[in-house]
Amino acid sequence: MRGKWARGIVPRSFIWIIKDRIAVSERPGGCGEVHRRVRRQEEIIWIRENGFDTVLSLLASDHNLHNYDELDMAWSHISFGGAGDGVQRLEEVLRRIDELTADGRRVLVHREELNDVVCGLMGAYLLRAGLAPTGPTAMSIAEQLTGRPLGSPGRAIVGLVAPPDEEVSG
Repeated sequence: MRGKWARGIVPRSFIWIIKDRIAVSERPGGCGEVHRRVRRQEEIIWIRENGFDTVLSLLASDHNLHNYDELDMAWSHISFGGAGDGVQRLEEVLRRIDELTADGRRVLVHREELNDVVCGLMGAYLLRAGLAPTGPTAMSIAEQLTGRPLGSPGRAIVGLVAPPDEEVSG
């Protein structure tokens, strides 16, 4: 591949959460009926060519994992469906993000869509990492970064790591 095709295309809903460290997007190639093989390939190429060290898939399934292998893109997979998975699973995911970003490495985190689960997870990460002082602040930062309101599922995720005396619902 040569020219602009060698650089790939930016994944849909791509957003930096922590510049040059943690980004989010929808699943490369799209979700559901709009998923396209060629688009998936171009988006994975973009991820690889833009210095990402790992893709972290939060999907319940193993979709796309073999495609990362085919395009020499390192990946990690840990399913996460939201607050209903519990605080232990959330902590596993947060530790995995820490591991994948150690030593200045870059990670792209995705599920099918950029939704409340991913955005709430990022709010929880910011709170747990000490980058936001309170749960409500972490939620507000996640909303501002992603440009979307955080609904109940996302707020519940942040609530799992917020101090018990903080109001994070509603």
